[in-house]
Amino acid sequence: MDRLEDIFLDDCPCCGGAGSLEEEGGWCVFVQCADCGAHTGAIAYEGADGLMDAARRAADNWNMRKVIAPGPGE
Repeated sequence: MDRLEDIFLDDCPCCGGAGSLEEEGGWCVFVQCADCGAHTGAIAYEGADGLMDAARRAADNWNMRKVIAPGPGE
């Protein structure tokens, strides 16, 4: 069975820090950098199968460098 921890993430495209998959309240997932806070957009899902698909899509966005970079003071 697939697990979120098994999904490959490149280093942060903004600072080179480590990205991690985050689940928000049982309805969406996104990838966020632990160092600078850059993140992908939230991808909504329903059910366990939807979670894995959404997590893969969020990881693909991250690995393609499609991120929202935090501005000064954020």
